[in-house]
Amino acid sequence: MSVGLLAVVDDILTAAIKASSKSAGVVIDDAAVTPQYVHGLSPARELPVVGKIALGSILNKLILIIPAAMLLTAFAPWVLPWLLILGGAYLCFEGAEKVLEWFGFHHGHEDDEGARDERKLILGAIRTDLILSAEIMLISLSNIDEGMGTWTRLAVLIAIAFMMTGIVYGAVALLVKIDDIGWKMTENEATKPLGQRLVGSMPAVFKVISIIGTVAMLWVGGHLVVANLAEVGFTPLYDFLHLVEEALAPAGAVVVWVVDTAISAVIGFVAGLLIVGLVLGIGKIFGKRPSFSEGGRSPHNVSV
Repeated sequence: MSVGLLAVVDDILTAAIKASSKSAGVVIDDAAVTPQYVHGLSPARELPVVGKIALGSILNKLILIIPAAMLLTAFAPWVLPWLLILGGAYLCFEGAEKVLEWFGFHHGHEDDEGARDERKLILGAIRTDLILSAEIMLISLSNIDEGMGTWTRLAVLIAIAFMMTGIVYGAVALLVKIDDIGWKMTENEATKPLGQRLVGSMPAVFKVISIIGTVAMLWVGGHLVVANLAEVGFTPLYDFLHLVEEALAPAGAVVVWVVDTAISAVIGFVAGLLIVGLVLGIGKIFGKRPSFSEGGRSPHNVSV
């Protein structure tokens, strides 16, 4: 590989890391959301399912998100906020539905044995990933140097797509296999106590991950709806968040972020409840009872 080509590759990777740094929060959310789709499967199917979701994620980015983002940015930038509002509304709907399930409000018919339809849960995870990946890529696109040429920007976005997918689904694969690592550790006397603690902690860990993932859906969804409604001219919610941020600024950035996140999550939950009610109402009109769980029971309710 020539020195010139190495320099170009280095420039692309440097630009990719810089541009994607501001999407770190969404990356963390994506890594927290995905394990709940895999939890409850047999150990032999966990990594294959993670692999299929990761493949769907990279295809989302390469085939749908990057081409659409490049074209819309160039020819119809006004469409992007509306697409992000729809994506945010879908996350709000998913998050609110999961919260309702925690409190015993179920929809549709579930398998008595709690079996999960692998194909449906993979498709559900890929749909959710589409929205989260879209925000990651659009945030990254907005932070790429405007002086870059079209092909360089495209190369940077492709690098970000592979980098973010590797980080997210590498973390997911590690999370879902920690209990297996713990079992292996119990076979050695020196590491047995730590292995037993790892195995024993996993039910609680996955419940926490499920809660974090659901809150992340509501937070990201609420934020997308609020920020992009402001982009299209509806500013009251955004103005309210801005006033809260200004009032809390003396308390520090961490406090501002926590409160901003909490308010966005509440807005997301309310929006999600409205959408759930709308879906149920439409279902009732047409004599159907919609099922919202992807692939069977909610992962939150699956015992370990």
